Order: sequence, then C-alpha cells, then structure tokens
Amino acid sequence: MSFTHPWILLFLIVPASLLVWVWRREGGHVVLPFDHGVQSRGRIWGTLVNLAQSLPALILAVVLLILSGPQQLSAPKTRRVLTNIEFCVDVSASMTAGFGDEGTRYDASMAAINKFLDYREGDAFGLTFFGNEVLHWVPLTTDVSAIKCAPPFMDPMSPGHPYWLGGTEIGKALRACREVLISREQGDRMIVLVSDGYSFDLGNGQDVEIAEKLKADGIVVYAIHIAASEVPGPVVNITGLTGGEVFEPENPQALETVFQHIDKMQETRLERTAAESMDDFYPYSLAGLILLGSSTLSLFGLRFTPW
Repeated sequence: MSFTHPWILLFLIVPASLLVWVWRREGGHVVLPFDHGVQSRGRIWGTLVNLAQSLPALILAVVLLILSGPQQLSAPKTRRVLTNIEFCVDVSASMTAGFGDEGTRYDASMAAINKFLDYREGDAFGLTFFGNEVLHWVPLTTDVSAIKCAPPFMDPMSPGHPYWLGGTEIGKALRACREVLISREQGDRMIVLVSDGYSFDLGNGQDVEIAEKLKADGIVVYAIHIAASEVPGPVVNITGLTGGEVFEPENPQALETVFQHIDKMQETRLERTAAESMDDFYPYSLAGLILLGSSTLSLFGLRFTPW
C-alpha cells in the first residue's frame, strides 16, 4: 500500500485525538430527584452513545486517507510486441510484365501486400518504391489506409511514372529501408523485398556487407522474386544471412501463399509488462459511505440529551 501524498497522513492525529476525547471525557453529573429509586450506571447505553459519537472522527480519518491518494499495483499484463515491416517494392519497367490474371507483376505484388496487411493487424508498416532511386512513399505507421491506396500512383505503366525509377538497384533500396527501420527503437524489424530483376550494386561483396549491417540491426529480410528467371545469388545471400528466406511464386495465388508463409514465420511475440500504480479509492469510499450512513441513523436516538 502506498500513497500519492503521504504527508496528509500526519493529520490523522486530529481524528485520533477526537476519539481519545470522546472515550475519556467525563460528562457533567445531573442529579435527578428519584425517591427510593435504584438506578443503574447506564454503561451499555454510554458505550453505544460513545460509539455513535466516534463515527464523525472515523469519517474524518477516511476523508484524510482518500485525500492522501491511496495506490495499489495493477496485475502484470501481456502486450503484443510491435513488428516494424517495411515493404520494398520494385517499380522498374520490367514490373510491367504480365503475371497471371492479376495484370502485371506490379499489380499482383500490391494486391498481395494489401491482403498481407490484414494478417498482421497491429503492426507498423512502411512502403518504399525503388528503381535507380528510392522513394519512401509511406512512413512506418499502424494506419494502413495509405498503403492500400498507393497502387495507382506508382504504377510503372502510368504515363507520369518517373524516369529515374526505370532501373533496379536493390542494394540502394535495402540501405534506405535500413535507415527507416533503425529509426524505430522499439519492436522487431523486417523488410519484405519484392523485385524481378538483377541488381548490379550487389556485386563485389556488397551483398555480404549489406547483410551484415542488417543482421547487426536485427533486421530480417524476406525476398520475393516475382519472375521466371533464377533468383540472383546476392539476394539469396542477404536473406540467408539475415535469417529470412527467398520465394519464387509462379502465379498470383502462389504469391498470396508466400505472404501467408511469411506471416507464420515471423510470429507475433508477447511480452509481460511491469505492474503499474493505480488509484485504490474503492475500499475507502465504501467505508466512508457506511460510516456516514451509520452516523446519520445514530442521530435518531444514540446521542446525549441537551439538558
């Protein structure tokens, strides 16, 4: 048991003094002219009256306890550990190739991502588009509406598609996504890379260097190679070294299954939170109401007559 304002408890000496005065005082003796009468000392009634007159002092003590702010510790709870997931989507010209009945590779990728958002409710998602340059489209947020509305704006087939997004530089994109994720101090970190091509900026050991930095920062990379060609070796190295995996879906249905598999691999973690201090007014308020009601009822009879 603890109190927010423990110094108020010092004033409990006031109701304590009142109780001592009620029980130790000596009232004035009244001589009544009863002839040949034998009267008892009335100790039982005196005790009942003293109890009734002690109630106001007890009510004052309860008020002081409430004003001191009684606290209690809440029960420890568990909460979901947030996972920060950054989607890194290739929007180069090759992503306009057909892919099943979903249209282009880009269309199928964004459709699968939108479904994946529903699997991981409560996590933080970010969206990064890349080609020769990197464009952070949606910052990490638990509000996924912006990501779901993004596909039409960055479609590689749109007339206004930026020319500087025509190539594929996966290394630059992963470095940029790493900067976004390490800005978040709390939660797990994950990158979902969606691409269909080979990246020249992952050669000469650059893939291992990037993977080591990602691993050191606790970032897991999952890659989805959405093309019929063989998965580039550097991408396999990065996913393997960071604890992730690379997938090769052959159609939109397989692509959706891949995202379901990623969801199962990156399990949601729960952590126990420490107990928190919270107000504990209930027992004191209940005691105060009982004492107040008893004191009010006692005024109907349990009191000394004024004469």
